[in-house]
Amino acid sequence: MQTSQHLYMKIMKYILILFFSLLFISCNSKDKRPLIGKTVYQQKLNSVFKDASKSPLKNKDLKNFKGLDFFPEDSSYIITATLKKTPDSPFLGMATNTDEKSYYREFGILTFTLKGKEMVLTLYQSLEESENPIFEDYLFLPFTDETSGQDSYGGGRYMDVFKSNINTNGTIELNFNNTYNPYCAYNDVYSCPLTPRNNHLNLKIMAGIKDFKK
Repeated sequence: MQTSQHLYMKIMKYILILFFSLLFISCNSKDKRPLIGKTVYQQKLNSVFKDASKSPLKNKDLKNFKGLDFFPEDSSYIITATLKKTPDSPFLGMATNTDEKSYYREFGILTFTLKGKEMVLTLYQSLEESENPIFEDYLFLPFTDETSGQDSYGGGRYMDVFKSNINTNGTIELNFNNTYNPYCAYNDVYSCPLTPRNNHLNLKIMAGIKDFKK
């Protein structure tokens, strides 16, 4: 009798362990919410914005955060540009939304065709990033377009470009789907470079990040 009872208790213990293990797995799977965004780039950007330790959002906006708004992904906004470098250009102060100055130099001039129109943008390099080994590969491409102040942020959008992606023939791929807003679009405690007037595109860039609806 004792043997059968002991066996019964072992079986019951096993069943309980199995039950709670399955319950734990089920709860964890519910907590692992799917990443927000339709592309890997959007998912990565949204993951930063929902992380309270990294997000530029104000507390009230972070509390209600459901993901950033993007134009639909459009491969026609992935283009090849020709880069003409401007070596030895000086670092100059670039205006910001505050009294602070950010220092950039003209890295080169980008020319490309988009939607049948010839476009020109100036590519910049940050003084601060050029002195940091972690970010020395980064280049800065701010721009405004005909959606600025309407569907997209009025101060312009940014695109990260990397020196290591420049081809030996002087061309580089630009993907306007992978753009982002300056942090001051979300929170006025940040100081952000304003897009220079020469980097305005005379057409609508219906790709990438949209304005943030507070």
